[in-house]
Amino acid sequence: MPQSRQPLQSSALAAASLATLRRGDQLFETERRLNAVLNNASVSIFLMDDRQHCVYMNRAAEQLTGFTLAEVLARDCPLHDIVHHTYPDGRPFPLAECAIDRAFPQNNHERGEEVFVHADGHFYPVGFTASPIRDDSANIIGTIIEVRDISEEKAAAERQRLLLNELNHRVKNTLATVQSIAAQTFRGLAEVGARTVFDARMAALSTAHNVLVADNWESASLRSVVTRALAPHLLAEVDVDRFRMDGPDARLHPKVAVTLSMALHELMTNAAKYGALSVPEGRVHVTWSLEPMADDRQRLDLLWEEQGGPEVAAPARKGFGSRLIERQLPLEFDGRAEIEYRVAGVVCRLEVPLTALGWMGQDVITGQTAP
Repeated sequence: MPQSRQPLQSSALAAASLATLRRGDQLFETERRLNAVLNNASVSIFLMDDRQHCVYMNRAAEQLTGFTLAEVLARDCPLHDIVHHTYPDGRPFPLAECAIDRAFPQNNHERGEEVFVHADGHFYPVGFTASPIRDDSANIIGTIIEVRDISEEKAAAERQRLLLNELNHRVKNTLATVQSIAAQTFRGLAEVGARTVFDARMAALSTAHNVLVADNWESASLRSVVTRALAPHLLAEVDVDRFRMDGPDARLHPKVAVTLSMALHELMTNAAKYGALSVPEGRVHVTWSLEPMADDRQRLDLLWEEQGGPEVAAPARKGFGSRLIERQLPLEFDGRAEIEYRVAGVVCRLEVPLTALGWMGQDVITGQTAP
């Protein structure tokens, strides 16, 4: 990625020694070293006094703000009124509303993001850390602020968001095309319900994709996956007590999230047509836990239980839903899946080792692997 910043250029004042609170030759070498460190740092550093006026800014701070230290000192006002005085929508930004300046009066360590105003008038986003400065008696005498320009990070995040939205849009178009092909394929066939089942499965897949898009396709909330997979049936029920869902939340790898969504959709559809949800007194319990594994991963243990429905008998042949659950989950994730057709109701147990988050090779690129 090309670098947008120019080489740092400092005024004479920014390169000058920091004013000391005590005078004496023993401080000279310490000051010289401190100035060398500050003026070669890539992060912008500001020192504020007890009036929240800037008394020092390093080279990076001058480059960031467009102001020289001489210009800032000449203004003789809080730094906020120089670089942080206006909201991006044009409204005045009072000093009292500034999170950065709360570090001094409230004796806080503040961290966050704000939008500064450059000397030429343009706005730019920054990440900041503001900490109080104490004297030998622990009295607060000022604030040190570290600031970095996050414009490129924000731009990269926005590009990623646009790409993900475009990806989601194209996936939805692909699913719509598949549904159109299915409509033509099923036209004239005797089994009218086949089209309905197919459309419902496409909708379940689309819902799983929506969960992932909400988190930039990096991961998905386990609780959200379960809730959204069951949502169409939950919304249709007057008696919400027919469902019980209980278990801790966790972050799921996108592949796990999609497959689990489809499995839950098949179980719920079967319960609504033939099982516990096909009669008013039926109940469905979905409970899960996270169990530690020997390789430091966790295993998702999920239990689906139906009660109060018609008597159950094992089907003569297994359909798509059963094959998806009993074959795909173990094959894809080295897990275990079992469906029991008990007389009192269907019971399904899933054991899914949770895949590490991130993309293949991420640990190598980001230096997370041990040397």
